[in-house]
Amino acid sequence: MNKFNSGSSDRGVILYIILLGIITIFSIRLFQMQIINQKEYDLKSAGNSIKAIEQIPFRGVFYDRNLNLLVDNIPAYTLRITPAYYDTSLNKILDAVLGFEEGMVSSILQKNRIYSKYVPIKIKRGIDFNVVSWLEENTNFLPGVDYVVEMQRGYPFGVMGSHLFGYTKEISPEQYKLEKDYYKPGDYVGHNGIEKAYEKELRGVKGYKYVLVDSKRKEIDRYKNGEADRESVKGKDLVLSIDGYAQKAAEEEMKGKRGAVVAIEPSSGEILALVSSPEYDLNQFSYVTTKEFLEKIYSDPADPLFNRATMSLKPPGSTFKILAALVALEMGVIDENTIINCGGGFTFGRFFKCHGSHGATNVVRAIEKSCNTFFYQLIYKIGLNNLKRYAMEFGFSRKTGIDIGEEAAGLITDESYYEKIYGKNWPRSILASLGIGQGEISVTPLQLAFFTALTANNGKSFKPHVVKGYLDNKNGKIVKYKFPEVKTSIRKDVFDIVKKGMYLVVNGNGTATHIRSNDFKIAGKTGTAQNPHGKDHALFIGFAPFENPKIAIAVVVENVGFGGTHAAPIAKKVIEAYLNKEINSNNNNSFSQLTQNEVMNAN
Repeated sequence: MNKFNSGSSDRGVILYIILLGIITIFSIRLFQMQIINQKEYDLKSAGNSIKAIEQIPFRGVFYDRNLNLLVDNIPAYTLRITPAYYDTSLNKILDAVLGFEEGMVSSILQKNRIYSKYVPIKIKRGIDFNVVSWLEENTNFLPGVDYVVEMQRGYPFGVMGSHLFGYTKEISPEQYKLEKDYYKPGDYVGHNGIEKAYEKELRGVKGYKYVLVDSKRKEIDRYKNGEADRESVKGKDLVLSIDGYAQKAAEEEMKGKRGAVVAIEPSSGEILALVSSPEYDLNQFSYVTTKEFLEKIYSDPADPLFNRATMSLKPPGSTFKILAALVALEMGVIDENTIINCGGGFTFGRFFKCHGSHGATNVVRAIEKSCNTFFYQLIYKIGLNNLKRYAMEFGFSRKTGIDIGEEAAGLITDESYYEKIYGKNWPRSILASLGIGQGEISVTPLQLAFFTALTANNGKSFKPHVVKGYLDNKNGKIVKYKFPEVKTSIRKDVFDIVKKGMYLVVNGNGTATHIRSNDFKIAGKTGTAQNPHGKDHALFIGFAPFENPKIAIAVVVENVGFGGTHAAPIAKKVIEAYLNKEINSNNNNSFSQLTQNEVMNAN
């Protein structure tokens, strides 16, 4: 009996301990949920009755170096559909109201079915006020259909800048997967140019407005009287290095032509103008781009979407003689007084013709007259490997790193290049053509402009860039971005000799005397690149004023003939647009006049 009572007592103790343990565990868990993790569970509970409405920030705008507004934001209405509440029988009605082909609304919804059905899908951007009025009148009969006011790009200064600015477009599913921490389906992101390269600076910070909703997700009131709301933060307003007037002049001069213009401030590497022609109308990308426009632009044989300023590769022609002269003088294989006789050409295996018979010629006269014979022979004194080594110091045969993304590296050959093709006994006669910028040499207009800027500024500048910095919204001052300095190993006295020849090209008896100016002295070099598929390409590089260079420029016009005839006059127009404005205004509006105390360096 005692044993039985003892066993019952033990079981009671065990049961008591188990119950006590369960109660303790539940108590701890309740304490954790109600005290420690209270905020977390409050938020989950709130999700059932609170709706977060995204507040899209205004995108940053673009100013030129003189604070002219180049790219602005203008309001636009966007129609949206939230699939969870939408009746697809309305598709045909919306197609008709929006002016779509039948089935377009259905197609857009189908493409976006990978997203949550509670995420609004943007159907058409830029709907007119008549459509907005119709939506307001029929809102009770259009479940899941609404509209929002967004901002689209406008271009108030009249500069096209299609390859410079880029445009915004709806985020692709592929990009959304990579960056969905910030973006939502239907968000617009930068595409090409500055819009893409500076997307994170331009997009700003999203805000959120919290509202109470009923079981049908209908808004009934603000949550906590708006205390939990978070204001959006506008994107940074960028200050470009572009001069609006020089850009306009370049665009005007390149109308109806294929080619590019790039102008740079020699001392800073700041791009003053960048034009690729033909261009395309950025306004067409502000709204939903029409199928007709896209078909037209994609089928255009002139390829207006191709950025010729940074991507087009052409032989530099006689503009390359400037580099050969710099290298030869720096290496000491010639000096200013070295004479090479030009009798109309040069023979090395075969006869290489000159376009004149210049007689006894030194390097300055050879540049002035663009004497092929002088440079045919000079390349053999320099050597191919030396030429490439110095060429890369000036930014050839590699990307310059410009801050708008897409860029081609080009090609400057060395001996190993030909050994791979021909073996060690490759034909040395190839060198002659390379000495005058023909053959297996390719450069971009941007590279030519940067080379010219370095030459004008005695071998020193900064990495080419189109954005100076941004405006601080709190104090209106400029926060400047920093860019790495670029230096070559060429001596100043070498630049002085070569620039003397470039001066005479325009102001002596050279190949571009017709662009001589009474207001300032231009120095330059013409070039004509041979084209086996049609007319030759015209090139010109130059800088001004000669005594204190403020602008360096490269112009390439495809399939028109001589550089002196077709490219040099364009360069003069752009130089005049920039320098005459500066002379007349004394730079009153230029950021270059701001004192050091007014400019804050970015961290």
